[in-house]
Amino acid sequence: MYKKLLFVMVCLSLFSVIIAACSIKEQVEASTKVKMGSADFIDKEVTVKKGESIALVDTVSAPHTIANGSWAGNKAKVATEPGAPVVSNVNFTGNDSKNIGPFTTAGTFKFYCTIHPGMNLTVTVV
Repeated sequence: MYKKLLFVMVCLSLFSVIIAACSIKEQVEASTKVKMGSADFIDKEVTVKKGESIALVDTVSAPHTIANGSWAGNKAKVATEPGAPVVSNVNFTGNDSKNIGPFTTAGTFKFYCTIHPGMNLTVTVV
């Protein structure tokens, strides 16, 4: 009786481990880091290879909200280029980092901070 109970418990434990392992997403660290200052991108242009992601790093305690598009003077131009990863108001509260991507299509893609006029980033994917 105890052997059967032990066998069932071991089987359930193994099943739980397998299910948990299958549900864990692989976290890939971005190879390219793009730094943001208080009101502008420190790195305004970056080039990455297809399949790579970028890490946006807020190096100060200033908030940022990043989206697809760019600033033209003091007017925000919301736009998502075909093939660009969709970035819809990704919020930074200061001294934090978030990944964008992967970039799966070659081309030039623009991102901007909706809070700070003129804060534009251009990502070129080769």
